[in-house]
Amino acid sequence: MKSLDQYPNSADEKSVISGRNKTDLPVDVEQFVMAYRIEQDRIRAMLPDGFTSLRPVLRINAEIRTQEAEPAEVVYLEFNTPVEAAGRRGWLNIANWKSTRDPLVCKREGKRVTITAPFIELAYTGTGAMGGCPAEKDNDGCFFIGSDIEFRPAEKIQENKEFCDCAFAWRFHEGDAYGISEGRTIPAYDTPEETRYEICDFTAENAAAIACRQVLGSYIVRFRRSTAEAEGE
Repeated sequence: MKSLDQYPNSADEKSVISGRNKTDLPVDVEQFVMAYRIEQDRIRAMLPDGFTSLRPVLRINAEIRTQEAEPAEVVYLEFNTPVEAAGRRGWLNIANWKSTRDPLVCKREGKRVTITAPFIELAYTGTGAMGGCPAEKDNDGCFFIGSDIEFRPAEKIQENKEFCDCAFAWRFHEGDAYGISEGRTIPAYDTPEETRYEICDFTAENAAAIACRQVLGSYIVRFRRSTAEAEGE
């Protein structure tokens, strides 16, 4: 497989993670999380050296950020897969986008929140049911690949999650993955290797082309992020 330094991130992860907020004001965050099941051997063929796939899962994180000093909402989108590397278990960032530099748009219609870009369509509708997220108990943080590998410890969020119905469709190319939630949270477990696929580049376009076998669940969590947390201090 290709070495890690051959995979520049699709966005400047330091500006996304460390540069979330340059003032002393906290940021109010609505975080929308959904995950779906894929064929695990497909993602294994994409992973850079040093990373091991933990589950047959791809995850989309979206955040709507508002701040008193800013005139408009900022929409942030992340595409991840669960991995283990260097003794840590967490998420490997495939790509990330931000509305201040990318064509992300958020629209609200009652309880329904839709996030769109030329390459994706996402829709979330809160159900009112509250709870936790078992998958987050097995999460040390997130790996970001740029000129170097950066690891960010998992953010501590105390607020309960609101489960939601969701639907998604990637639009990079015709035939990309799409799916609709089933109204419940479904676990996903590691699967043995069965098929050895040709190695391909670790990109959002390639990951989005892997078919969705089942949407595993989705939730919304609302919280306030301090400047120190936003800058990873």
